Amino acid sequence: MSGLGRRPLLGLGLFAALGAAPARAGSIVGGSIAAAGPAARLALPVQGDQRWSVRALDDPRRLALHLPGATWRGPASLRGAGPVRAARFVESDDMLLIDLAAPALPRGGPARAGHIVIDIRRAPAADFAAAVRAGRDVLAGVARTPAALPLVVLDPGHGGRDPGAIGAAGTQEKRIVLAAALDLKARLEAARTCRVVLTRTRDVFVPLADRVEFARRRDAALFVSLHADSAPGARGASVYTLSETASDAMSEALARRENRADIAGGLRLPSVSPEVQRILISLMRQETRAGSARIARLAVRELGEEVPLLPNTHREASFVVLKAPEIPSALIELGFLSDPRDEAALRRPDHRARLASALARAVRHWLEATGVQAAAG
Repeated sequence: MSGLGRRPLLGLGLFAALGAAPARAGSIVGGSIAAAGPAARLALPVQGDQRWSVRALDDPRRLALHLPGATWRGPASLRGAGPVRAARFVESDDMLLIDLAAPALPRGGPARAGHIVIDIRRAPAADFAAAVRAGRDVLAGVARTPAALPLVVLDPGHGGRDPGAIGAAGTQEKRIVLAAALDLKARLEAARTCRVVLTRTRDVFVPLADRVEFARRRDAALFVSLHADSAPGARGASVYTLSETASDAMSEALARRENRADIAGGLRLPSVSPEVQRILISLMRQETRAGSARIARLAVRELGEEVPLLPNTHREASFVVLKAPEIPSALIELGFLSDPRDEAALRRPDHRARLASALARAVRHWLEATGVQAAAG
C-alpha cells in the first residue's frame, strides 16, 4: 500500500479491501459568470474531484451543466454576462441550468487547478439546434483539486517544566532538540516535497499522549521525535522504532525514562465489528512497522555520513510517542548529553546543521520510497 498518512485514520487501501463505500463527489464552493471578451466565462471552484458535462436544451434555450453527485455550496443563482442571462443550481438533478439570451455553445476555458472553467460563446442558431437534436454532451471534463503535500510531524522532546537530560556543562535537551527541529523543518520545507509541523515551537510542556494525538488529528504521513538523552557510556546518534520488547537494556531504560511523563491515549477505531477491528489493527501494524523500519534504515544511513553513530544504531523499545498504530514513527537520539563530546558537539550550530541535513535527506528518500506523494491522494 502506498497511501501511508493519506487517510483520516486508516490507510485508504484498508477500507477498499473491506468493501467500504467510495467517497462522495466534490463540493462546488462558489461560482461566478463574468464577461471574457464576447464570451461569458463560468468559473466554479471545486473541492475534491468532480466530473462534469454540458448539454444544449431548447424551449427555453439553455445549457445544462451536469455535476453528478456534487454538493452545491455556491450561491443559489449566478448573474449572467454576454450571451448568458443567469444560472441556477437544481439540486434534485445535480445540474446547473444556464439560461441563454442568444444561441451559444460552451468551450473549455483556461485551465485552473481545482476549478471548472467554461467559456460560453455565441453560436449560429443552426449549430445550437443541431446540438440540441444530437442529445449528447457537447463538452465534458473532470475538475481535480490538487492534493496537499504529505505531512511530516516533528516532535522536539520535553519542553517547559521538563528540561529532559542536562549535560555536565548545563546544556538542556529541550533547547537542543527544538533548535534541531526548527532547522530540519526549514530544510524540508525548502525542498517542497512535504508539509511540516512541530508538536511544539517554543519552550512549553506537551504531554506524550498529546504529541501522538497531534499527529493523528492532522493525518500525518510520518512522525519523527527528536531527543538528546542521557545514558552511561553511550555516545553518538541512534534511531529507535517501536517494539513491545526492547532490543537491549539501554533502549529499555531510555523508553522507561521518556515514558514517565504520562501515559498514551487509547487507540480510536471506526464503529465496526470486533472481527473487522482485528483485521484493521493487523493491517495497520504491518503497514506502519514497514514504514517505521524504512525511515530508521534511511536515517541510520544518512546520519552515518555526517556524525558519529552509537553501535547497533537502529534499536527498538516501547516509546509512548511511537505508539500511533497508523503512523510510521521513529525516535532519533541526536547524541547523548551525558557524554562530554556529544554535549560539546550538540551545542555547535554547525553540528546540528549536519544532523538536520542528514535527517532531511532521510525523510525525502522515505517519501519517495514509500510513494507518499501529493498525487497519491
